[in-house]
Amino acid sequence: MAKLYFNYSTMNAGKSTTLLQSSFNYQERGMRPFLFTAALDDRYGVGKISSRIGLQAEASLFSAETDLLKVIEEELENQLIDCVMVDEAQFLTKGQVFQLSEITDKLKIPVLAYGLRTDFQGNLFEGSQYLLAWADELRELKTICHCGKKATMVIRVSEDGQPVREGAQKEIGGNDRYVALCRLHFKKATQN
Repeated sequence: MAKLYFNYSTMNAGKSTTLLQSSFNYQERGMRPFLFTAALDDRYGVGKISSRIGLQAEASLFSAETDLLKVIEEELENQLIDCVMVDEAQFLTKGQVFQLSEITDKLKIPVLAYGLRTDFQGNLFEGSQYLLAWADELRELKTICHCGKKATMVIRVSEDGQPVREGAQKEIGGNDRYVALCRLHFKKATQN
């Protein structure tokens, strides 16, 4: 039975690595996964999902205007899809999360979405909000804070390493811009 999965975490927990490993597992068994990634994130090249440990795969891009259900329906006219995988799922819209649920419910294709739960201010991303509400299964991927506790939050930092408290919700960056922290250290870093 197909399900909609949301695999969420903070930065540096291995979301993309896990997605790429799952994709490889499907391919190894002669199955075909279909990969999406956010057009917004081109740090490692356009249409690529990359992990910090060097794994990489080609992916179809999505933006806020992309009809994910339509893309998959059109792709199914040419060949079978055994699974849909979405990297950077926090950037999905409410409508796109609904489309992913339609891929699962109507097309009977499992969907594995991977993304951040919250932004640098502790607020849910739109895609994450609706995945948390509508996914059949939630899986937290874990990483740790500098103190050794589980990191559940992320802060954005300036070039000199100071916490940034204001700005656009969507700003692409890696370890140079974001730090995963436990809730205690998140509060210490973000309170005036």
